[in-house]
Amino acid sequence: MTSKLRERGGPLRRTAAIVGLSVGVTVVVGCVMSVVLFGVDPDATVTAGYATFCTLSMGTLITVALAGGLSFRSSRLLQRLMQAQDELLRIARTDPLTGLLNRRGFDEAASETLAQAGPAHLPAVALMCDIDHFKAINDRFGHEFGDAVLAQLGDVFREFAARDEILVARHGGEEFAALMVGASVEEVVLRAEYLRQMCAAKEISHSGMSIRITVSIGIAPSHDETDLAKVMRAADDALYAAKRRGRNCVVRTGASRWQLDLLDEEIPLSPEPFVPMLAPLEERAN
Repeated sequence: MTSKLRERGGPLRRTAAIVGLSVGVTVVVGCVMSVVLFGVDPDATVTAGYATFCTLSMGTLITVALAGGLSFRSSRLLQRLMQAQDELLRIARTDPLTGLLNRRGFDEAASETLAQAGPAHLPAVALMCDIDHFKAINDRFGHEFGDAVLAQLGDVFREFAARDEILVARHGGEEFAALMVGASVEEVVLRAEYLRQMCAAKEISHSGMSIRITVSIGIAPSHDETDLAKVMRAADDALYAAKRRGRNCVVRTGASRWQLDLLDEEIPLSPEPFVPMLAPLEERAN
């Protein structure tokens, strides 16, 4: 759109073109209407009432034609501007490498979700996930291969999110984030372990090279907290605890708010779905 506007010149040039077009249309329509109503005889006489009626008719017709055309053009331009604005917002909230939400998009959506879930006392649980030894992968195989790891792991997260309509995002670097509403901490732990196993089972292939990666996951319930930063900080603390405990595991905050608890039990690969996050809050509350 910007290039088209530049091709057609600045505002003054476009305004002059519109004014010139309006004058031209007015002259042409006026001449045609004069011939139709008064004929081609320059000495013909008409009554004052007839002349007034014809003048008003021509003026009304010209005004309607010009106003309609300009209004249609303005509406088309406004529609294109709104579409461009929506596209810019989508781009601003999307990570170009994985196609998932970026941190800005996640923070906006998750904050709105927590603001609704907290007062309704609906369970909300945050996840922070980090690719293990990602720097070593970049150093050994190169940043292009590292980008392929992120992109293909993004597909795993997209599949994981689509199953239960979970909010997921690439939170930055090699970190991914998720927010689940409508599920207990125990249910989220099952899904987090399911996600960990999905990531471990994914074979990352690029440029003739293939590797398998592991991820560490930290989990924190919101406890009706509506401040997203506090909830994500707790999940991040759990994530770092998972790193300290050897990586490739799931760690959650325990009964006391910030107590960390390592998950050791075996988890089935196909947990039953829970109430979708995007269901109306009233339905999830009942």
